[in-house]
Amino acid sequence: MATIRALATMAVFLLVTLSMSHIASSLRPSLGVCRASGYLPGKSGHCEKSNDPDCCEDFEKGKDGGGPSECDKSYHSDKELVVALSTGWFKNMARCGHRIKITANGNSVYAKVVDECDSVYGCDDEHNYEPPCANNIVDASRAVWNALGLDQNVGMEDITW
Repeated sequence: MATIRALATMAVFLLVTLSMSHIASSLRPSLGVCRASGYLPGKSGHCEKSNDPDCCEDFEKGKDGGGPSECDKSYHSDKELVVALSTGWFKNMARCGHRIKITANGNSVYAKVVDECDSVYGCDDEHNYEPPCANNIVDASRAVWNALGLDQNVGMEDITW
């Protein structure tokens, strides 16, 4: 009987300790670290990896960016400071036309949100047969890369915005 009581007491103590640890960690500031809070299910078809741009999104007509930008149904010059945001950040076009400050490599630039980098669907004609974007993408024009002083041969750079 004493053994069962001791085991029950230990179990309750363990549960309380674990729940307090969870509460404490949920109250702790994240210290600037983003963590995924979910996922977006999506579909994909036949992906063509050779269509992936080396560094920059091409917003010009006839380039690998596909159709016109989602926000204004227009194409944009590679000389414009424009970006496409991944689906969650794009917020159903709520960020269209907003200028966001992008920082990398010790430099900052403001760029206009003109398009969505679809994190759900891809690998079809509408998406130039490219796979869906990751859920944390700021797909930028060559002008943005140049303004930030980034090497376009790298293909992917860490930024904050």
